[in-house]
Amino acid sequence: MISRIDLRGSLEDPRDLLPRAEFDVEAALEKVRPICEDVRHRGVAALVELTERFDGVRLGSTRVPEAEISAALETLDPKVRAALEESIRRARLVHHEQRRTDHTTQVVPGGSVTERWVPVDRVGLYVPGGLAVYPSSVVMNVVPAQEAGVPGIAVTSPPQKDHGGRVHPTILAACALLGVREVYAVGGAQAIAMFAYGTEECAPVNLVTGPGNIYVAAAKRLLKGRIGIDAEAGPTEIAVLADDSAVPAEVAADLISQAEHDPMAASVLVTDSLALADAVEVELERQVAETKHRERVTEALTGRQSGTVLVDDLEQGLRVVNAYAAEHLEIQTRDAAAVAARVRNAGAIFVGRYAPVSLGDYAAGSNHVLPTGGCACHSSGLSVQSFLRGIHVIDYDRRALAEVAAHVVNLANAEDLPGHGDAVRARFAEGELDLHSDWTVPDA
Repeated sequence: MISRIDLRGSLEDPRDLLPRAEFDVEAALEKVRPICEDVRHRGVAALVELTERFDGVRLGSTRVPEAEISAALETLDPKVRAALEESIRRARLVHHEQRRTDHTTQVVPGGSVTERWVPVDRVGLYVPGGLAVYPSSVVMNVVPAQEAGVPGIAVTSPPQKDHGGRVHPTILAACALLGVREVYAVGGAQAIAMFAYGTEECAPVNLVTGPGNIYVAAAKRLLKGRIGIDAEAGPTEIAVLADDSAVPAEVAADLISQAEHDPMAASVLVTDSLALADAVEVELERQVAETKHRERVTEALTGRQSGTVLVDDLEQGLRVVNAYAAEHLEIQTRDAAAVAARVRNAGAIFVGRYAPVSLGDYAAGSNHVLPTGGCACHSSGLSVQSFLRGIHVIDYDRRALAEVAAHVVNLANAEDLPGHGDAVRARFAEGELDLHSDWTVPDA
């Protein structure tokens, strides 16, 4: 069911040998460009037509009435409400601690630099629809934005044909629990364009966050610069680093749990135990036959993006998972905490058998909006910092500027930008500054 890649004895760089999903954002750009331009020029009229074309829903208005949001919460299953409330509580505990405080450094007497952390003014949060419903993504996007102090928060999610052309009621209920009253029934690339350009019903935003399909990712790439983005999220992925102490049934269940997201989801096992690999294969055959979304799961597990990677030992296993840089990485080995401490590249690390990825999806307190496609080697998951900007405030008095003036002038001359030096000279009377130095600009 799942392919094998044998890296035992290999000294090659594993990055080009590991399974990856095909996710060509560049090719999708040309498809989303006219969509975004249409929204830019025609606003709501374009959104209505595009939503009817792509979602089979005819909108009267893109904005969800507040009464509909409140009603969704009133009819929510009490068990689901309790679960969402606990998810929100735990997420707030973790994200509240992430908020940075302003800090002032006294560089010299009379001269200081303060770093202020200021939230963006307005964010657009994308909650995907499609094959599943994701109220958990409402929590993961909204909580860090609120903890950062963002004053303007808007949520959008695709309208659901099966729910009368409305946003899924569980998503609306999650918005209600979080106090979000600005919700739009728009999905896909057109939703990103709506946030970027604004329409008659939706004011433009400064930043867009949240995962989506390839067209959402392409629209983010196209409009980056006009808006800030969190990432170009690709298909979801899990890697499990395991030795012979791992429980095959649990490893298989975790691989399946990720595969049920999407046929393009990646499930990768990295192990130095051939016996474990064989046992997991047997468990996959058994469990997939019993799972609800077995067709989707089978397509994901048999796709080129999934596989079992055999390694010589945990040292090589660590090199492999660091090269893979998984969105979600489970460590199911002896002394899992020590092994996890040696991982450098992962969106989130789940330590030991009692920290499955699904815990992080809903109720660990961590954030599940994470870098995919190997981007964890240079990018982080969504956090309070995603919604903050660091602004340096420079405050020097006359004496402090005078003391450093010669260095500023000399560096300005070195860069052949004498006007920079003149901007300092202009603040003092002729001859007041001592700009003498043994250093001179060399001849060109």
